[in-house]
Amino acid sequence: MKRLRKGARRPPAARHPSQRPPVQAILAERSLILAVLIASGVPARDRADVEQGIIVGAWRSVERGMYRPDPADEPRKALRRWLWGIAWRKTGHYLGSAYVRHVALNAQPLGLLREPAGVNLEAQLQARETLGALADLPGWQREILLAVDQPESLVAFARSRGMHPGTAASRLRIAREALALRLQRWRR
Repeated sequence: MKRLRKGARRPPAARHPSQRPPVQAILAERSLILAVLIASGVPARDRADVEQGIIVGAWRSVERGMYRPDPADEPRKALRRWLWGIAWRKTGHYLGSAYVRHVALNAQPLGLLREPAGVNLEAQLQARETLGALADLPGWQREILLAVDQPESLVAFARSRGMHPGTAASRLRIAREALALRLQRWRR
């Protein structure tokens, strides 16, 4: 019998047999993972990446046979508890990483440039979010929002489509509210 050094412990024996839930069951719990990310303070711009890492990590753990829930527990509750633990740990690793703590983007590295070089990274991210939210809107809302940027007036836009100018103004107001609501949800 091999002797362990003083203070060393053996890993606990597995109490339950490993199970293999389908990947769809893990993906169905994305709202739980997102809730952990939001509660932990992960910035909105990084949530999709961290969420992907959590899902991949959970699936790899399932493939290695590390998902061993108690058979007496309800399957979905057991899976949610297990995923919560993985999300909590991965989020802690992410927030404690040197990359997150110490990287500061600067358009003027070492103060050598007097004029900002390139496009503002934050503005690019916001533009991508806005375009994504705009793409998710129904067609009529996208059309009226994009019509505001046209050289013709809103009245001319309405008349060219055979609608009353008041209807066009109302649709524009509804579309702006819908876009603002989607952008609020994206940035949380």
